[in-house]
Amino acid sequence: MGDGERYIGVAERRARLALRQRLAPAVRAVRPEEVADALVALHGTDPATVYLAVGARLADPSGTVPETDRALYGEDRTLVRMHGMRHTVFVFPAELTAVVHASTGLAVAARERAALVKDMAKAGAPDVTWLKEVEESTLAALGRLGQATAAELAREEPRLRERFVYAAGKSYEGVHTVSTRLLRVLGVEGKVVRGRPLGSWTSSQFRWALAPEHPQLDPAGARAQLLRHWLTACGPATEADLKWWTGWRVTEVRRALAAIGARAVSLDEGTGYVVEGDVDPVAAPEEPWAALLPGLDPTAMGWRERDWYLAPELRPALFDGSGNVGPTVWWDGRVVGGWAQRADGEIVWRILDGSGVGRDAEAAIAAEAERLRRWVGDTRVTPRFRTPLEKALVE
Repeated sequence: MGDGERYIGVAERRARLALRQRLAPAVRAVRPEEVADALVALHGTDPATVYLAVGARLADPSGTVPETDRALYGEDRTLVRMHGMRHTVFVFPAELTAVVHASTGLAVAARERAALVKDMAKAGAPDVTWLKEVEESTLAALGRLGQATAAELAREEPRLRERFVYAAGKSYEGVHTVSTRLLRVLGVEGKVVRGRPLGSWTSSQFRWALAPEHPQLDPAGARAQLLRHWLTACGPATEADLKWWTGWRVTEVRRALAAIGARAVSLDEGTGYVVEGDVDPVAAPEEPWAALLPGLDPTAMGWRERDWYLAPELRPALFDGSGNVGPTVWWDGRVVGGWAQRADGEIVWRILDGSGVGRDAEAAIAAEAERLRRWVGDTRVTPRFRTPLEKALVE
């Protein structure tokens, strides 16, 4: 431990997680916006994750779907689905969109546009001037339509249907339409965002919409702002955690830490950081708590170094081959198993060997499973990324 560094142990880290991530019953939220503010970002790669993550943290989850729809697609649009850290789709509080775009989106956008132009050139596709014309026409069409799918936009701008081969001769050779790649580029450039899906809240068939206007921020200042938000919600965290979550270079992480005057603390993994003024001890909730969190939940995916809440021996059952976490069962600050929904709507769960939970924990977990079953109702949810335990539970 360095001079003046306070030690924050596993028990306190779990207490912070319970309270700040709105998981203990006493601190559950009333509105989806409160959940998003607490977590900074909701994973949006699997559309169902957004709703399940919100519902797990609401005091009354019965209004999860209409309230989250209101926040995402209503007139005020208080939550925005857009590309963010690590070139991943997230749902952010609207007031953070400019911060996310400047701190993480600009660098990714430059790479994505360069890659699109290069791939099209290699395939003998039309030049940059042609692409610019298609882009301007597409944005104008979105302005007229309000929201539209890629197919609807292609009716307005037929050149979006043009196809080109990328990575010719490689094992991963494929064919892309201009619409697929261009809309992704426009997304990371902050020009378009995902709109209301065609189907239910589990659908991944999204419309597109013009992005809300936001100020252009200095990237370094935006990185400092984003880091402050995340450390307030998730600190303490190591440099490795911060580099992984943001997707930044380690030098950018260190500059942002210095810019916000982050305080170093001692963790079991080594040196960690909290925001200035956040070194006082945090007491655990009065009662132990249970939670059923969805695949890709921001809490389960929040840190690179996860031993303090997820035992290494449990990971093979709970993650897919690409490192995506599946549905998890939590007891008092640690992952103890997983859950799934069967075809008849039943929520089934399993405590993994060695987790060491007792009857009180099992009763609390069963109550959470019933709570989830009631608000999900007739909807059937299959995670986008299937994991060994989730598959086994539904067989």
